[in-house]
Amino acid sequence: MPYELPPIRPPSEAYSLLIRVMRGCPWNYCTFCPVYKGFPRKNTIRSVAEVKEDIDELRASLDHLYLQGYEGEPRTAFVADSNAIVIKTEDLTQIISYLYQVFPSLERITSYGRAKTVLSKKPDELEKLREAGLTRLHLGLETGDDEVLRRVKKGATVAEMIEAGSKAKEAGFELSEYVMPGLGGKGASRQHVQGTARVLNAIDPHYIRVRSLMLVPGTPLWDEYAAGEFAPLSRYEVLAEIGALIEGLDVTSRVCFDHHANPPIFRQDWEGYKFPEEKAAVLELIERALEAMRQARESAEASAREGD
Repeated sequence: MPYELPPIRPPSEAYSLLIRVMRGCPWNYCTFCPVYKGFPRKNTIRSVAEVKEDIDELRASLDHLYLQGYEGEPRTAFVADSNAIVIKTEDLTQIISYLYQVFPSLERITSYGRAKTVLSKKPDELEKLREAGLTRLHLGLETGDDEVLRRVKKGATVAEMIEAGSKAKEAGFELSEYVMPGLGGKGASRQHVQGTARVLNAIDPHYIRVRSLMLVPGTPLWDEYAAGEFAPLSRYEVLAEIGALIEGLDVTSRVCFDHHANPPIFRQDWEGYKFPEEKAAVLELIERALEAMRQARESAEASAREGD
């Protein structure tokens, strides 16, 4: 049986072993996400035996590379696909323990997760996963506004997002929360930003990872856009929205822009900016970029008038 490679992983897991413990997304209703459209929602869980075969295959492949002069053991692993913690806790703990057994150099194992799945786990289940060596969870908050959450079909409320993030931290996980500037469009920008800042302040995750909205053909949100039902923000408005979000943050998180969807003015390393220490520096970057964009727009408008 060939090793199965998952379709996506967080940018921060670029050098991680990728272990597929389930296929697709059991939820798969989010209107902005193109990744798993067309995947079945049922029968997505792989057996422990299958996953162990993949781990053994990776070990053999790496040992073969050593014979060719490769050096270095893996330090991190990512268990995929979209919500690995949805599988039975005892199965996932077996897989995690086996990963550490086969790759004793591992220092971190991480996973995507959904707020509802975190809430469905008993505290002792989360503690077992943490004790087994699952160290970090990546949760998709996207927005802290209930109206926008309903519109994009995230399947969780603001209150549930806060409860899940807090529960993950209490279980001892490092927590990455993903947020999506632009997701409210022109009509809900203000409430999207204000609500998102409030939720992040309430959770105070270890990492805040910014993923500006990308409209992708084939998604329900693209169809809304094509039908004139969703008005996306301009590049200037997206950056202004990021500025308003940063201004509203009162956290001790690391704020990361490690994705190509974001404006290219930020450091794109995986550790990001430490808040509150670097908050003023990030705001200054944004204001300088906004001013440059304003000047460019005014210059273009002046040139157009002269052309007339």
